[in-house]
Amino acid sequence: MHVICLEDEALYQLVKEVVAKLKTDENNQQSDWIDGEQAMAFLGIKKSTLQNLRNNGSIRFSQPSRKVIVYFKPSLIEYLEKNAKETF
Repeated sequence: MHVICLEDEALYQLVKEVVAKLKTDENNQQSDWIDGEQAMAFLGIKKSTLQNLRNNGSIRFSQPSRKVIVYFKPSLIEYLEKNAKETF
């Protein structure tokens, strides 16, 4: 077993950095999922088109409750990339 000794100030700084890292990771994970309004704005589409994309399996979504549907933003980007046209 190893013992590591830290001065008070070094310990407090380490704790601050760990807490900041955890908050950043938590925010990044949450930002991967967006609501329907954000998804429609991101894709520039209407509600019915968003539903068609969902029904066709073109985009990834989650429905944590009956009236709540969230969309996986990387799947929206993937959908746009897949349907992008090359320029001349």
